[in-house]
Amino acid sequence: MNHSKVKEHILVAVVASVLLVSASGLTIGHLISPVDATKPGNSGNGNSLTLPQSTVAGPAGGGSSAGDIGNGIGGSGSGGGASDFSALDMQGAATAAAAASNAACGQVVSGLVNLTANLNCSGDGLIVGGPNTVINMNGFSIRGPGQESSKVGIMVPNDDNVVVNGPGSISNFQAAVLLTGANGFKINSVIISNNQIGTFMTGAENAQVQQNIIQGNSIGVASHSSSSATIDSNLMNGNLLAGVTFVNTQQSNIGMNNVIGSQNGVFLDGQSSQNTISANNVLENVIDLNNANGLPTNINANQYVDNNCESSNPSGLCIGR
Repeated sequence: MNHSKVKEHILVAVVASVLLVSASGLTIGHLISPVDATKPGNSGNGNSLTLPQSTVAGPAGGGSSAGDIGNGIGGSGSGGGASDFSALDMQGAATAAAAASNAACGQVVSGLVNLTANLNCSGDGLIVGGPNTVINMNGFSIRGPGQESSKVGIMVPNDDNVVVNGPGSISNFQAAVLLTGANGFKINSVIISNNQIGTFMTGAENAQVQQNIIQGNSIGVASHSSSSATIDSNLMNGNLLAGVTFVNTQQSNIGMNNVIGSQNGVFLDGQSSQNTISANNVLENVIDLNNANGLPTNINANQYVDNNCESSNPSGLCIGR
């Protein structure tokens, strides 16, 4: 089975479980229990997805890294006679620079990636193929074939310290961003809209989702079997099932977000423990804060502090209520 098919099977199985958990306290709770939903199904420990570790970028022969580009250009203004900076060297540096900048749908990328145009994809968007990759959106968009397509906008499989910088937008995918087993991922200043799940992490550690606009998805941010995530300073609006959903997630922080217009503003299942939910505005949701459908917070040791909200399950999680 090829990597794309493996990814699709994993994504479909885990997305289904997270979607069901998010709705379990409301309309379809009889279909699956929170405990069953924490099982990763066919995904094993969340790290079974592997992809080629090579960079495919731009024109042929453009595999040089951003560091090579800098070394090739430095000192090149010294005039003729310097064999180290021949016309061939300069042509190679220019080709490498173009390669680092020209991303295309379905590409495996690493190093420095600068979007130079909107990407309208019939399949996956970008697939990260190495650690320390930086994707600069530069105000452009990555648009997919639809929420039911099983396609992903930016996929990060087991690669650490990947950064996605906005401004820019990712829309119309099953998951705008999918992390599997990655450590130290960061995304900021991106509009994430009209996906089934905005940012989806499974088996991930130390992910940071900060200062994004996350709207019109089924779930804004979903964490499955992950730890030490930071979800803060995001604007989340109109995400149908939940703004944030944690399934079997530990020692993570949800803070200073605006979460409006979902069935569950913030939902944590019974297997999610030692998380801190603080200083959020969680308003105009069916249930603003939902700790495992009413599980007392001392059972799973989650802390709810200084949240401005109107309704919670169990009661008492909102300021003055």
